Amino acid sequence: MTTLTDKLVLVTGASAGIGEAIARAFADAGARVIIAARRAEKLEALKATLGERCFALELDVRDREAVKKAIDGLPTDWQEIDILVNNAGLSRGLDKVHEGNPDGWDEMIDTNVKGLLYVTRAVVPGMVTRGRGHVINIGSLAGQEVYPNGNVYCATKHAVGAITKGLMLDLVESPVRVSTVDPGLVETEFSQVRFYGDNDRAEKVYQGYQPLRGEDVAEAVVWVAGRPAHVDVAQMLILPTAQASATLVNKKQ
Repeated sequence: MTTLTDKLVLVTGASAGIGEAIARAFADAGARVIIAARRAEKLEALKATLGERCFALELDVRDREAVKKAIDGLPTDWQEIDILVNNAGLSRGLDKVHEGNPDGWDEMIDTNVKGLLYVTRAVVPGMVTRGRGHVINIGSLAGQEVYPNGNVYCATKHAVGAITKGLMLDLVESPVRVSTVDPGLVETEFSQVRFYGDNDRAEKVYQGYQPLRGEDVAEAVVWVAGRPAHVDVAQMLILPTAQASATLVNKKQ
């Protein structure tokens, strides 16, 4: 196992849910953590609990120039990122393509695909130069299956899978590792965002069974990061026990 003590980790989408859990898990493992997200007040609240080993970075990954400026402008002690966790992502709507909201499509594509690319482009050259590093992308079961009305969201997560594989090919001559951790149903703000704040509809997604928690995914991510340097966990699929596929969930209620 590779020790994570004093490793420098950048987590995007760290203000809540899976991203917050990942940041906390790495901090608990002894790492220093850069937490990046759009909601500054939530970042500051998280930083207050993690202390001096945490650096808060207000960042919208959809803004290419802002991403480059933020990464290039990190303080000297926070520049040599060892582990990048591309977690920022969201879903908007659950509609048929011909009835979908193009604004929601843009938001998903700009965040889930382009944002991941912008951050990767800004961080990975330093890893290659230093001869060490690990990129862990947070994918989804939706990147392996397509479910009814999930069309564009599933497409973005399939893109994450393809980018992950492509990056692994690109870096094969480098010691930099590339992985994807793909969760199934996790109870976070995900469904509230998907349904534009309709909490009643969001809550029904997680009723009748035990979904994953953000902490479950975080534990998997930290485990992947802690493998020996010669081991690359290329892909991990993690599901709640009650889930067998994107559309088959054993709900008892």
